[in-house]
Amino acid sequence: MEIIPAIDLIDGKCVRLTQGDYAQKTIYNERPLEVAKQFEDAGLKRLHLVDLDGAKAGAVKNWKVLEELAGKTGLIVDFGGGIKKQEDLKIVFESGAALATIGSLAVKQEALFVQWINTYGADKFLLGADVKEEKIAISGWLETTDIPIREFIGNYLSKGVKQIFCTDVSKDGKLEGPATSLYASILTVYPELQLIASGGVSNMKDLEALAAIGCSGAIVGKAIYENRISLPELTRFNEQKRN
Repeated sequence: MEIIPAIDLIDGKCVRLTQGDYAQKTIYNERPLEVAKQFEDAGLKRLHLVDLDGAKAGAVKNWKVLEELAGKTGLIVDFGGGIKKQEDLKIVFESGAALATIGSLAVKQEALFVQWINTYGADKFLLGADVKEEKIAISGWLETTDIPIREFIGNYLSKGVKQIFCTDVSKDGKLEGPATSLYASILTVYPELQLIASGGVSNMKDLEALAAIGCSGAIVGKAIYENRISLPELTRFNEQKRN
């Protein structure tokens, strides 16, 4: 299982929100490159970069930060937030993202997303599935659909998407543990899925539990910034899993 550290951006700064609430914002570092280099120095290979300004505005905003991080580190960066149009997608790939993260658009504009999959290849996308009571939540979690999570995943697996990260809205930013039982039930139905856990990771035991059920990755954010999990611990974990 791959550990994927997260950097969330507002005004070009490294921040974290609690349950997606912009009013519950903590600034952790004003220089995201400094943070990304610490991750790289710890032996981590990937980075989950989220443009919160872009998500709010409906258009990519922090692409210059993406360009800097992709250009000055060797991290494999997935970038999301505000990718609504072809121009946004082009900016994200030209700025150095290895993968574009797509969430609400996959629900609201399925035909457009499928067109992108056919144009760029499914392996260029990381699909985000935000979940509230096992139904897909969109638009920054403000809107809950009637689409069951398993149906949503099955639909996009059939279109070639292999990597999906799933966030249980009730867990995010609260450091109360991930939705392990939900992920286990999803992997029972779709054992071939590369499922990346997101939200709620608070300690190394959480990561061990996610690895044990077969998650291919885990996004870790607040637990790192709040010093619940140290970078040396993540280094050792990744080395063990690779071996």
